[in-house]
Amino acid sequence: MNTLSLIQAVNQALSEEMDRNPEIVLLGEDIGVDGGVFRATDGLIQKFGESRVVDTPLSESGIVGTAIGMAAYGLRPVAEIQFMGFLYGAMEQLVSHAARLRSRTRGRYTCPLVVRAPYGGGIHAPELHSESTEAFFVHTPGLKVVVPSTPAEAKGLLISSIRDPDPVIFLEPSRIYRAIKEEVSEGEYLIPLGQARVVAEGDDVTLITWGAMLHPTLKAAGLMAEKGIHAEIIDLRTLSPLDSETLICSVEKTGRAVIVHEAARTCGLGAEIAAQLCEKALLSLEAPVLRVTGYDTPVPLPKTEAWYYPDCARIIEAIETVVRF
Repeated sequence: MNTLSLIQAVNQALSEEMDRNPEIVLLGEDIGVDGGVFRATDGLIQKFGESRVVDTPLSESGIVGTAIGMAAYGLRPVAEIQFMGFLYGAMEQLVSHAARLRSRTRGRYTCPLVVRAPYGGGIHAPELHSESTEAFFVHTPGLKVVVPSTPAEAKGLLISSIRDPDPVIFLEPSRIYRAIKEEVSEGEYLIPLGQARVVAEGDDVTLITWGAMLHPTLKAAGLMAEKGIHAEIIDLRTLSPLDSETLICSVEKTGRAVIVHEAARTCGLGAEIAAQLCEKALLSLEAPVLRVTGYDTPVPLPKTEAWYYPDCARIIEAIETVVRF
């Protein structure tokens, strides 16, 4: 095993899969000589050459559209979009084409495409560089949406995404690209898509989260444990398809739930999770399902960014509210 950061784990997953499968092609802006804006593809053009690591023009629609064509005709493209906010330029390709190819052709074609993008805030970036609008893609039938929360998770989920027959939006939390290191298995290491992870077991409240928000959630749970309140923590991993069964089983045990995400509150994925818990586990709930989220505003510029995102204090307040209810 190697001790890697999340960005290094992404690089290792790409390198190992490209060694394994010659049909995998990377494409994106500055991913070749420069190694990508965050250096996720560093060294790969030297190893695999310009025919498999393709520097593209500055056109998100062109990148994704080209990748869809590659996928339909037998390649396994992995497209990098520099920031999630730049994906909006490719929405036509993703929603009208990639997501519909299987149903439109009645299964004659699939679209084994991965679109990687850093997402979320916490890196003091300018406008459109700190977006957390994953609900756009979760709402689109035909797209799978995956978000890792640690280096080992990033590697296992990315390899599974590359091997999946359908289009996957793979969102990498930029604030923890280099903030966390852990041991990551070398060689083939897969985490099944559509399967949430129970990070910690507890009996008093279920905490549901994903991506970078796992880490303040863990901190809040640790502080609450000192007060005798033991939380069960679930990392979704895959936002679509959603592992509702794991969430419901946990809430049936604990009777309480708090959902934590950095996306805006209204119509965020937390609202769908809360609705499912009310529909399928209502008789087990002993308190309302609470959400700790970003606000219904554009992501603020760096000086006020810290006020926007859920933090340990806000998570603790929600936990205490549902426990006292």
